Amino acid sequence: MKKLVLDVQGQVAPVCSRSHITYRFPLGERVRKLTIHFAYEPKNMDDKDQAKALIMDSIAKYTEPEHAERVQAKWESFLPLKNLITVSVDDPVSHRGAGHRHDPEQVLVIAEAEASPGFVQGPMPAGLWDVTLSMHAVVTDSCRYTLQIWGEE
Repeated sequence: MKKLVLDVQGQVAPVCSRSHITYRFPLGERVRKLTIHFAYEPKNMDDKDQAKALIMDSIAKYTEPEHAERVQAKWESFLPLKNLITVSVDDPVSHRGAGHRHDPEQVLVIAEAEASPGFVQGPMPAGLWDVTLSMHAVVTDSCRYTLQIWGEE
């Protein structure tokens, strides 16, 4: 039997880049499999002028002055700018893995006998579990996400 153990949605902004949001949820003793559905949108920044401004700021900040003009001339090679939010999971005892995927919609599994790439299969201890969303880059004015976790006996 499947049971929804976490159902959240939220919205983040560029100021949230390089930060984390952790959600805690209880897992009962009989749960043997978690299915995590995570999605966010938009994936890409569509405003080319806004993207150019961000790219030029980054070139100025991270490029040696003697190379800046050459890199600025190729600014369009950095397009499209993309939001990137990833998922990691910890059980009450240990870290169960991280999915650093670029897909804006993901279905991840953690179970006794199987796990999605980047996650660890094994015992499913009862107690409080954590799922962490890492905002590596939020380049659009806002980025909405949904996170649902289903437990299966």
